[in-house]
Amino acid sequence: MAQLRHDYDKFTAQDTEILVIGPENSAAFLEYWQKHDLPFVGLPDPKHTVLKLYGQEVNLFKFGRMPAQITIDKKGIARFVHYGHDMTDIPANEEILDLLKTMNEETYAKN
Repeated sequence: MAQLRHDYDKFTAQDTEILVIGPENSAAFLEYWQKHDLPFVGLPDPKHTVLKLYGQEVNLFKFGRMPAQITIDKKGIARFVHYGHDMTDIPANEEILDLLKTMNEETYAKN
């Protein structure tokens, strides 16, 4: 999540909201959010309800949930999905920001 905080202003400049979904309960999630002063929205998902909807993998041999990043456009369509194979398998912010730029250009070109 540190990488998202690092470029948070670039994401908001792309008219983007960041939502991080985590496996912790609400108390642990709130404590983590406050401790790290995260500027984006966090959603605790201890029962893996959202995880199951998006097909995020759980691998107990690799310490639980594998990272997943999903970019959803303003119409609710998933435009990019990346399921990590380990905890370090996360797309670079620049990759996501480039995708957002393209998505925004497509949206404005249609209007």
